Amino acid sequence: MIKHQLKYITSFLRILLVLIFILAAWSCSSRLISKSFLPSPSVSFKALLSLAQSGMLFFHLGASLSRIFWAFLWSFIPAAALGLTAGRSAKLNALISPILYITYPLPKAAFLPVIMLFFGLGEISKIVLISLIIFSQILIAARDSSSRIPQSLIHSVRSLGAGSIQVIQHVIIPAALPDLFTSLRVSLGTALAVLFLAETFAASSGLGFLIIDAWTRIAYAEMYASILALSILGLALFMLTDIAERLFCPWK
Repeated sequence: MIKHQLKYITSFLRILLVLIFILAAWSCSSRLISKSFLPSPSVSFKALLSLAQSGMLFFHLGASLSRIFWAFLWSFIPAAALGLTAGRSAKLNALISPILYITYPLPKAAFLPVIMLFFGLGEISKIVLISLIIFSQILIAARDSSSRIPQSLIHSVRSLGAGSIQVIQHVIIPAALPDLFTSLRVSLGTALAVLFLAETFAASSGLGFLIIDAWTRIAYAEMYASILALSILGLALFMLTDIAERLFCPWK
């Protein structure tokens, strides 16, 4: 128990040191360049506080968070289920692997105009774009993790009288969970990047829209404040993922 606590404290201190280094580098760069397009961290944090007090920050933050939530809800469970099944089924894997190899390298963000033609300019097109991009990432991670489970372990559990549901529940899912959480972290980073892109097209809400809007108004402090908000959102989601992994994978 103490060992785990020390590990978390050490990890927190490392993150804190990195943050201090980034802020110090930012502050020094702002003083050296001395241009309006690179305000100091203190000015940017004041702008962030001002946006929060006006309620504008939470409005746009809520819009971005909603898009990420629905994108993962639409993609994570189906992709994980399909990937876990494909990892244990040679026939299904032979069916979906060629599709993955053809479609995965395609720059799906380039299909945003096409997606908007099909789904309109509203929320659905943005959620669909994020879902499409992270779906294949999660599917591949789930498939590879499931395929690495030794067949002898499956036979051992079945010899004890376990049925297919018990094998999935007590062997396949627990064995694949750490890899699924890893894919979730990777997909979160991808989702945030795609979210910014999606919110710069035909959008009137979201942190991506707020960043571009501040940039066009030459409100650089607000622009950096919005970037900080997006970064804080990503950090919070990563921390929640770590907490969830500790709860659901206590053996790791």
